[in-house]
Amino acid sequence: MHLAVPSRQTRKPTRSEVSHDVPAAVLLALTGLIYNDWLLAFVLPTGLDARHSYVSELYATDQPFHALFAIIEIIAAVSVISGALLALRRASGRWSSAGWWSLIAFGAFSVADVLFPMRCAASVERSCEVVNTMHTTTSALVHTAIFASMFLLTVAARRESDPAPEIRRWGPVILPCALVSAVATVGPLFGCPGWHGVAQRVHLLLVGAWLLVVAHALRTRHRREQCFG
Repeated sequence: MHLAVPSRQTRKPTRSEVSHDVPAAVLLALTGLIYNDWLLAFVLPTGLDARHSYVSELYATDQPFHALFAIIEIIAAVSVISGALLALRRASGRWSSAGWWSLIAFGAFSVADVLFPMRCAASVERSCEVVNTMHTTTSALVHTAIFASMFLLTVAARRESDPAPEIRRWGPVILPCALVSAVATVGPLFGCPGWHGVAQRVHLLLVGAWLLVVAHALRTRHRREQCFG
């Protein structure tokens, strides 16, 4: 005699959990836009060449717009942490949970990046050290966290019950491109400066695109559940 084993069913999200999708999407989309605050340098007299300078140099302690860019970075960090915390409330499994926690870590390490800024702009001041131990460490952690979020949420979109076709489609494209562009920025750390600014800004645009894709996936999920219950 065989006993029937009930099929495993996906837990239906509560109304409260569903209601978090829209604010989470708004916060993540906002982060994707303001994380590219380096675009302001095209209208502000920063004195830095975008082709050959790190974005971090914009909020180096001796730069004229240090406070402005530092505040914008903090706003972006708070925004992504808040959005990821809201999305985490209805994570569909361990992969998505880990992905949202990675975005939270990304925001936290971004705050640390601002709290331990570069002392000066190495691209315009020859005596300025390129490697600031604390800032380089926090920047590496920022990169690690955002790459982890890309990998984990893409895996979640493929393996877990909650469909996210936008992430499933674009995650495998954005992740390798972001990795390559990030690696292309390390030249100055090994005594080979030049054009790393272009690579880093491409990387930041890809991070912004990733956050917009995730935000769009949340918004699409909300609309779908509003229509079909």
